[in-house]
Amino acid sequence: MKGIYWRPKGISIRAMTLVALLAVGAVVAVEHFQADIRQPHYAEKLEAARLAAEGMETIKRYREERGEPIDTTLDPAETGMLGQPHTPVTTNAGGYFTKRTSLNPNFAAVVVEMLKDAGVKAGDNVAVGVSGSYPAINLCVYAACESLGLKPVVIASASSSEWGANNPDLLWLDMEQILAERGVLETRAVAASLGGVDDVARGLPDSSRELLRGAITRNSVPLFIEPENYADSVKRRLEVYRDRADGPIAAYINVGGGASSAGRTIAKETFKQGLNTSPPRGADASTSVMAAFSSGGVPVVHLLHIMEIADEFGLPRYPETTPQPGDGGVFHRLTYNRPLALGLLVLVVAALYGFVRSPWGAQFLRGTKGHKDAGDVEPMI
Repeated sequence: MKGIYWRPKGISIRAMTLVALLAVGAVVAVEHFQADIRQPHYAEKLEAARLAAEGMETIKRYREERGEPIDTTLDPAETGMLGQPHTPVTTNAGGYFTKRTSLNPNFAAVVVEMLKDAGVKAGDNVAVGVSGSYPAINLCVYAACESLGLKPVVIASASSSEWGANNPDLLWLDMEQILAERGVLETRAVAASLGGVDDVARGLPDSSRELLRGAITRNSVPLFIEPENYADSVKRRLEVYRDRADGPIAAYINVGGGASSAGRTIAKETFKQGLNTSPPRGADASTSVMAAFSSGGVPVVHLLHIMEIADEFGLPRYPETTPQPGDGGVFHRLTYNRPLALGLLVLVVAALYGFVRSPWGAQFLRGTKGHKDAGDVEPMI
């Protein structure tokens, strides 16, 4: 069976080629001339990132003063905040590239955005749970809270997973004291636990537990949480937050995978990364501090899968050099220039009409005498 196709008789190849080239040029122009849009809360984000960068530089200088070499094969950005694969106070495995990715002061801007989206404002109390596993993220959280004028109530776990703050002489509690002594940050933990399994470093030898207790003591942490079991740890942490906050708690921030703070493996994965404004389905308030706050209507910021968060906010994975404050999609986003796109679309449509639909356009391009109308059609058998 033969099909019958129709084409406009008066359209020349030159007309179609010109319109096609114009359309391709319009697409190229729209892609090339994208608008660089400054993201909301830019000033607060930049202030927080600069404060975090100063903190990272301070820890690096402290290590240099002590004569501790930085292994540039493992820490090419020379941040001095990347730990070791295993030490006496290391509680569990940790992802090397995830820890490398976390060494970016612009995560402070990410935290600012999450807190702003949560509706937190200056003067509010925020509860914070950190471990030693992500010291740079801890620093970014402190910087974000201070830049926004918040009142953080922090409970820290002294121990760390691999590649975190797991040097027995330079745990996270030591780092935050250094930052306070050198006038970079004021935020300090009001309470600390050993961390690890059941929040009592179960599985580590007694000598390792003594090293952790020594860090809590030498850094003058006001309260030592040594729970009887996992449930007791969750209960006692919630009591500390209630007792130490001078008003309602506006948000809870969890950094890392501490079980008492975030929940055991399955529970912690039910929360999405970043801001959670409501509890996930099946969340049990008794399983973790994070679940308890979320079930009570308190927004939760969950910072665990750092590379996933980096991708979402336009931050690089495991950068070779320390990013500068203000770099990344959390500060600037490229988007299409809508006025330009609309103008070019109108131009292409006008050209399409002028060269294809109007008799004079088709005749001009064909170089004919114009004895037939460009809209006439003839069948093709």
